[in-house]
Amino acid sequence: MSQRKSYSKGMFTMAMRGFRRRCPRCGQGKAFESYFKLKERCDVCGYNFYREEGYWTGAMIMNIAACEVWFFAFFVGTLLSTWPDILWGPVMLVALITNGLLPVLFYPHSKTMWMALDLHFHPAGRNER
Repeated sequence: MSQRKSYSKGMFTMAMRGFRRRCPRCGQGKAFESYFKLKERCDVCGYNFYREEGYWTGAMIMNIAACEVWFFAFFVGTLLSTWPDILWGPVMLVALITNGLLPVLFYPHSKTMWMALDLHFHPAGRNER
């Protein structure tokens, strides 16, 4: 009788694997060849990272949502801490820089976090390695 390795983990564990840009299934394999280039499958467990056409739309939504949450927290925090003498110039400068850079820097993380979320709700089938 062959022993099948169980990859079942909680959503938080899988999301943290994704945040670290690791395979959401096993947590050991690196998901990226370089910062932006995703591998085709995990080197350790063989999990296929390219699921279907349109799959990465969820990662883009996660990326945009994370950037908007950051901006909202920054904006409200700045307003509350500097009220009534708000310096709009620095607020706009920080907003433009972070809203331009954060989506680019966070995108690889959003891809692997999306894979983790998808894998949690749609576990890999038996016919998948």
